[in-house]
Amino acid sequence: MPITLTIPEGLLSPSAQAEAFAGLTEAVLEVSGLDGNAFMTSNVVGSINVLPKEHVLVAGKPAQAAFVELKLPEIALATPETKRAFIEKATDVVERAAAGRLRRENIWSNIVYAPEGAWGIAGRSYSNADLVSAITGSVA
Repeated sequence: MPITLTIPEGLLSPSAQAEAFAGLTEAVLEVSGLDGNAFMTSNVVGSINVLPKEHVLVAGKPAQAAFVELKLPEIALATPETKRAFIEKATDVVERAAAGRLRRENIWSNIVYAPEGAWGIAGRSYSNADLVSAITGSVA
């Protein structure tokens, strides 16, 4: 489940970037109720995009800001409560990693859903049922 963290250069040290990404990974697993699930843990992937300061904008002007995007199959974080919980935890993680260099109001998160059958891992297209089977361990 790809996570993309986008930040301006200089906002987070390399160790803070690693801390933030680990925290975002923990957040999605925890909110999903899948802590320790081998299939899910190995499939929480992503990237940290560190952009030149002038390429991170708020109201059209360069700013200290962070953007968290989580891509999921449409069956994941399906309730308003789980969406809210992930967004709150993601914001907490990034704010903590920034150690006072970023205002909470300048952290944006969004969740993007892939439609049924549009989720792929290792060249295989997974239906929602296939994903549930893989997560529960009922598929080899």
